[in-house]
Amino acid sequence: MPRVVLGLLRHGAYDQPPNIPSAHLPYPLSESGRAQSRAAAAAVLQQAAAEHWEIEPVIDSSRLLRAWETATLLAQELQTQLHRQFRVTEFEALAERSLGAAANLTVEQIAAVLQEDPRCEPLPADWQRNAFYRLPLQGAESLVQAGERVALFLEERAADLVGRASRDVLKLVVGHGGSFRFAAVRLGVLRPEEAAGLSMHHASPVYLERRDAFTWVHVAGAWKERAPAAARGD
Repeated sequence: MPRVVLGLLRHGAYDQPPNIPSAHLPYPLSESGRAQSRAAAAAVLQQAAAEHWEIEPVIDSSRLLRAWETATLLAQELQTQLHRQFRVTEFEALAERSLGAAANLTVEQIAAVLQEDPRCEPLPADWQRNAFYRLPLQGAESLVQAGERVALFLEERAADLVGRASRDVLKLVVGHGGSFRFAAVRLGVLRPEEAAGLSMHHASPVYLERRDAFTWVHVAGAWKERAPAAARGD
């Protein structure tokens, strides 16, 4: 049976405003982020050639601008190198963890909002890093919930490839570090305590292989060790 591999790429770098933990910011890539996105094609081509993977011509992406730009620049570079068409499809299911009604507020503003709401407990000190904590606000998710959402999407896309692949295939998916890490937990690739201490390099693929309906394996690409004091989201 052909191998089915998903190449997960966190978007390239962008200018995230200070002290705003939401990852649902509508900002584009920075210049360095655009360079990272173009350079990602070389890494993908090298890995695919070494493993004899055929690269799926449709790249899936989060709808957030920085992810779409990353996927689009990657597609353009692959198209130039391989002389065949690549295109990008966007999916809301690939978004990063949502802070719901608190989206794009500062950390201080979020704390103040909850303090003024008699239904809410004070924010725990580790709320940004606690994978199971969900802000008690409409539309908010925990990291675990976001990971489950993304994992379900990845399982569905991989199952589709299994049904039609005639040779070993690589599918590229561009999204966000937190939801990808906890998707890997849901898929059995990482333990929760491992995911909490990791991040993802910008526009640098981590490759997960679907061995069967219940088994996924990390086959290539490096996770990034998170700095102990890091509190940023995506």
